[in-house]
Amino acid sequence: MRLIGMLDSPFVRRVAITLEHLGVAFTHEAVSVFSTFPRFQAINPVVKAPSLVLDDGTVLMDSSLIIAYVESTLPTSRWLWSGEEELRRVEYRAVGLALVACEKTAQRVYEQNLRPGEFQFQPWIDRLTGQLQAACGALEQELATHPKLFARERSHAVVISAVAWQFTQSLLAGVVPVATHPLLRSLSERLERSAAFLKYPPDGPGVQPGGAGKP
Repeated sequence: MRLIGMLDSPFVRRVAITLEHLGVAFTHEAVSVFSTFPRFQAINPVVKAPSLVLDDGTVLMDSSLIIAYVESTLPTSRWLWSGEEELRRVEYRAVGLALVACEKTAQRVYEQNLRPGEFQFQPWIDRLTGQLQAACGALEQELATHPKLFARERSHAVVISAVAWQFTQSLLAGVVPVATHPLLRSLSERLERSAAFLKYPPDGPGVQPGGAGKP
């Protein structure tokens, strides 16, 4: 299998780290949807990162669908979801919140960095900011409510929460203050020192110098 995309994308990084935890062999190809658009287009015409090219040539996309497919080929004992329904509900909620944080961070950065200033719409930026802050605040509360769950490493909720925090802090540290999210900061610091996270660091042009989690 080939994982296509840059590790400065939290969605690509999430898949890489998850596949590592699942013990699934793959190769990573750092192809950018921006600077190497034609090369990416030749692999996947819709140019969606992450893309996973299976051994038979099938191209899958969307981090959650990629992970769901890969896990479906493995025994449930290797999955990164809890076997307890109550905890699994918490994990699903946390994953959803972390994905929203990633999405709103990316949307806000694209709006302010790619769209010409005269065409930017401040109410839209404010809305994205509010959604991002709400997602991070709710995720912080989940960590406070379920500390044992987030003490794990092999967990979808833990992986994407740490990845999302690094991504948000790398690009919008002033928007989501560290001081009001101590549990997310601690989780990120712990996971960024783990073997799987160190193997797939957030490298790429989207990582700002000195950004949280950058080696």
